Amino acid sequence: MNIKSHPTSQIAPSISELRALFNGRVIAPDDPRYEQARTVFYGGVDRHPAAIVRVADAGDVSRLVSVAREAGIELAIRSGGHSGAGHSTTEGGIVLDLSAMKDLQINVQDKTAWAETGLTAGEYVTAAATHGLATGFGDTGTVGLGGITLGGGVGYLVRKHGLTIDNLLAAEIVTANGELLHVDDQNYPDLFWAIRGGGGNFGVATRFKFQLHELDKVLGGMLFLPATPGTIASFLREADSAPNELSTILNIMPAPPMPFLSEDVHGKIIMMAMMVYAGDVEMGEQIIARFRSIATPYADMIRPITYPEMFPPEEGGYHPVAAGRTMFLDHVDHSVAELIMDRLQSSTASMAVTQLRVLGGAMALVPADATAFAHRQSKIMANLAALYDKPEDKEIHEAWVSKYEADLRQSDSGAYVNFLADVAQAQIRAAYPNGSWERLAAIKARYDPDNFFRLNQNIPPVSNG
Repeated sequence: MNIKSHPTSQIAPSISELRALFNGRVIAPDDPRYEQARTVFYGGVDRHPAAIVRVADAGDVSRLVSVAREAGIELAIRSGGHSGAGHSTTEGGIVLDLSAMKDLQINVQDKTAWAETGLTAGEYVTAAATHGLATGFGDTGTVGLGGITLGGGVGYLVRKHGLTIDNLLAAEIVTANGELLHVDDQNYPDLFWAIRGGGGNFGVATRFKFQLHELDKVLGGMLFLPATPGTIASFLREADSAPNELSTILNIMPAPPMPFLSEDVHGKIIMMAMMVYAGDVEMGEQIIARFRSIATPYADMIRPITYPEMFPPEEGGYHPVAAGRTMFLDHVDHSVAELIMDRLQSSTASMAVTQLRVLGGAMALVPADATAFAHRQSKIMANLAALYDKPEDKEIHEAWVSKYEADLRQSDSGAYVNFLADVAQAQIRAAYPNGSWERLAAIKARYDPDNFFRLNQNIPPVSNG
């Protein structure tokens, strides 16, 4: 297979030339590991890179960026491969695969960690927990640190310790010219501002320095409750008024055939809440009791656990295909909850889900212009999804989720960039309101004027001079 390059550029290197250039592993289409190496998390993404380079270190990253730029080769950056838009791979280009870069240096005294971006959230969280420490990422252990951090990071500690980027102290970034920069609030502060929410537009992050927090046991797990307009509205009200120690992720969905749910519940619309109380367990029990009293639980799996237990192992062959939308809501009262129930019941998908994350807390204490993530006062993040099996049914499910989104829309027109699928630029711009888009475009022009890093939720470079 030939490596695709721009006709006005230099001749693309051969596979053997690539292998001579890099310390890491170069996987070509004739390699028995190729099929597995090219597969990303989401189903429906079926691209064939000409080569996958599993870089070994920052030097490899710098060399590959320079080689690809000079030859005009499309370059995809893969950390954990969870990009909903399929940006972790390319058709005919090269994938820069960070998955072999997993060094983690934890400074217990300073409560900081330098982490390479091939680490997954689960690997980092598990290692930090051996010291009774944690940094908040998302809700999935297999996501790569690179992608989730650059987009923001909204997870189980968002109300207690803010977004992942609120705990980012420094980073090492390879820019489009192949230069490795150390960035923080004193060094390249414009770039440091941009990578905290601006995604992969500005370079390849090779290492992050994170703040760690003391976190031994949490009160956490899943709570399964009946879903009615009244119980949904009550849950959201309790989650909003709870102390910042509690972060919740509520999934409203048909009950899967889980062994701990009675058969008469299977297929009914239920609430599956993932909850973490990161504070005194006894106090946490009092707070969780408010949720248990909303309705008689179908199942109650909330108990004192270690934080890594919130990230159970996932099925290796799970590659969901879904029509999805992400948005922010101002409120979910009885009438909004009625709409949610109605729309879920009208879906013909194999699984239709509405996920609601109550925000606020520490996340909301950061000024809106302090980072590229500008949605500090947003109240609730909603994700709407229809998972389906037959590709020919895509239009049906896309139409369902589009109408659902339009009917649910309130005054907050923003979007969280990490949950955007393959969307038009207008929707990407919605992720960067109140001047942040213009500021990011100017920073992009400074560090990547030719838009070399464009396999992302792209912010084209625009000079403000």
